[in-house]
Amino acid sequence: MARKNQFSVSDRFEFLQGLVTEFQDTDNEESKEQVLANLANFSYDLSNMESLRMLQVTELFLDMLTEENDNFVEFGIGGLCNLSMERESRDQILQSGGVPLVISCLSSNRDETVLSAITTLMNLTTAASRAETTDSAVVQCMLRFSLTQNPRLRNLASVFLQDYCTQEQVDRAREGMQGQSQSVVGIPLPKD
Repeated sequence: MARKNQFSVSDRFEFLQGLVTEFQDTDNEESKEQVLANLANFSYDLSNMESLRMLQVTELFLDMLTEENDNFVEFGIGGLCNLSMERESRDQILQSGGVPLVISCLSSNRDETVLSAITTLMNLTTAASRAETTDSAVVQCMLRFSLTQNPRLRNLASVFLQDYCTQEQVDRAREGMQGQSQSVVGIPLPKD
C-alpha cells in the first residue's frame, strides 16, 4: 500500500504517457503487444482512469479491435473491459461508437476475447444503450453461447441473457433462430 502511494499523479501520467509513446513509436509487433498488455492491466486501476482518458487510450483500444493481429484484439478488448467498469470511461466508449466494435469481438476464436467482449457489453449497458447492446443478433449469439460446452462462456452468456435481456427479447431471438444452424448474423457458433 505504501508503495502504491509513493507515485504522484504526475509520475503516473508520465509513466503511462511513456507507454503510449512507445506503442506509437515502435514497429516491432511483439513490443506493441507487450505495451498493449501493460496498458490493459493499468486500465484496471481506478487511479489511472483520468490519465488514460487524457492519453486517449480508450481510442487506442477501440482501434485495436479492427486489427488482424489476434493479440492486439485480445488486449484491446481486455483494456476496454477494464475501462468500461468506470462511468466516465464507459460513456467515452459509448460516445465513440464502440458497441459495434465490441460486438464484432464475439466472433473471435479466442475464449478470452469473447469473454471480455461479453463483459464489456454488460458494462456498457445503460438505459440509453440497451437497445444496441442487447440487439437481437447479440441475444441470439448469447443463446448459442449458453449451449456451449465451455463452462465460462456458457455461464457468462447465461448471466447476460438473465440480467440484461427481457424474456420477450430472448423468446424473439429463439424464434428467429429456428432453422438456422451455422451462424447468427456473422457470429459463428462457439467451438466446443
